[in-house]
Amino acid sequence: MYIPLQMSLPTAQPIMPNLERQVVYLVDDDEPFRNGLDSLLRSVGLEVASFSAPGEFLAAYNAGHPSCLVLDVRLSGASGLALQKEIAAREMDIPIIFMTGHGDVEMSVAAMKGGAFDFLPKPFREQNMLDAVNAALAKDQERLQREKGLSPLRYGYNSLTSRERQVLDLVLSGLMNKQIASKIHLSEVTVKAHRGQIMKKMGARNIADLVIKATSIGVFPTH
Repeated sequence: MYIPLQMSLPTAQPIMPNLERQVVYLVDDDEPFRNGLDSLLRSVGLEVASFSAPGEFLAAYNAGHPSCLVLDVRLSGASGLALQKEIAAREMDIPIIFMTGHGDVEMSVAAMKGGAFDFLPKPFREQNMLDAVNAALAKDQERLQREKGLSPLRYGYNSLTSRERQVLDLVLSGLMNKQIASKIHLSEVTVKAHRGQIMKKMGARNIADLVIKATSIGVFPTH
């Protein structure tokens, strides 16, 4: 059974993605084909990391720069679909371009249902692959650009104390200071002080802005 990794937010400074570097990850156990596709991608100036097995890719993947994965749907051992499921389980947000052979219609449908960015039947035109890769890299570039904008906000949220997070949760639930104070057995003055610190760390102008900022990074009330 897959056990998800415990991810932690930075405690010192926000980590910014490197948007200058773009990498195409390639997984195919057919060595001659893999080498040929590697050469094609490199011929147009793309950085390529090629692997014959899913485990090699998982060990090498770096989420800190725009990337995409070109993946054969049929691999010896674990299939490309199994790797797609593992990527989803690990919450690795990378566009996947599947390569499929004849008779792989059912697997292609499964890949698309699993969120694949695109799939190309073998043999494919070189330009079709290059177009798909460029589109996938552009999509991931946009995602990381959004992440870059949210990184300082996540850092601010991560800097909240456990008590401040508790107060924030109740604020997001729509409770007033007096109600919060009663619920967690604090004075109203103390609650106001905590809320002031929350607003400062999250860079919020008012409660409405605080709600917008919190939800933008996936923080929702639990009460």
